[in-house]
Amino acid sequence: MPLYDYRCTTCQTVYEARRPMAEADAPTTCPQGHEGAVRLLPVFATTGLAEAPAGGMCGAPVTGGCGGGCACHAG
Repeated sequence: MPLYDYRCTTCQTVYEARRPMAEADAPTTCPQGHEGAVRLLPVFATTGLAEAPAGGMCGAPVTGGCGGGCACHAG
């Protein structure tokens, strides 16, 4: 079963809970017993460059746009 992060809307406690995917977004009870905690969106850090697409653009950062510091842009 996946592990999800939740935040209590009453006391702001952040905690983890193992739940089936089908129940991931269902409200849960925090460790202090408050009802209605909500699931937090996962945050993933990415590093490195994406593969160059067909057409010849340089490897752009995974987060989008190459930022102008490559051969795609005339200096």
